[in-house]
Amino acid sequence: MTAPHPPLIVAIDGPSGVGKSTAARRLARRLGVPFLDTGAMYRAIGLKVLASGVDPADRAAVERVAAVADVTLHEREDHGGFEVLLDGHPVEPRIRTSEVSEATSKISTYQPVRARLVALQQEAALCFGGVLEGRDIGTHVFPDTPHKFFLDARPDVRGARRHRELAAAGRDLSYEQVLADLARRDHRDSTRADSPLTRDASYVFVDTSDLSMDEVVDAMAGAIASALATQGAQG
Repeated sequence: MTAPHPPLIVAIDGPSGVGKSTAARRLARRLGVPFLDTGAMYRAIGLKVLASGVDPADRAAVERVAAVADVTLHEREDHGGFEVLLDGHPVEPRIRTSEVSEATSKISTYQPVRARLVALQQEAALCFGGVLEGRDIGTHVFPDTPHKFFLDARPDVRGARRHRELAAAGRDLSYEQVLADLARRDHRDSTRADSPLTRDASYVFVDTSDLSMDEVVDAMAGAIASALATQGAQG
């Protein structure tokens, strides 16, 4: 009897403003597996913390809110992956404000918050497979997957992308403010004690600065196809 194939799990890490979410969604559709926006899960906790009137810097209070927050994953009816629900309701687009972004960057450094959400992510992907994007997917959530990608881009490109996103959402921030915010988040994410943003030789590095989104997805899909072919040849 042939052993069942393990689920296809793809890890995409990198800082904000490099196109991770868009690339991950498109790659998941191409591969026929669910997309899991892990950042949306952390943002849901950030939204709950703010709605509860808790200071994101108050670690003990945040951990109490996170421990009982009703955050769940719901498989979308259109087969587009998982939808993040908070208290039974979709969190989009409420989680895409600068206030929620700043709160999320703080609360995501707290180990109990991360532990709870990582368990949800692992449970979903091990059942269905998936493309997961975040900052520690390949280093902490699924360190053993052979399909790891680290996306990055030049600071000016990241700033311009993020500025356009915020402007489209009605957020009136200057380009300089956006750049400063990205720099603060990069420092916080890369220096946090638990699961910092980092990469090693197990990742395929993709600089998205001068690539179209189709080219980014093509690069990742090609690397995955090559890895799968090698695995198949090895038996």
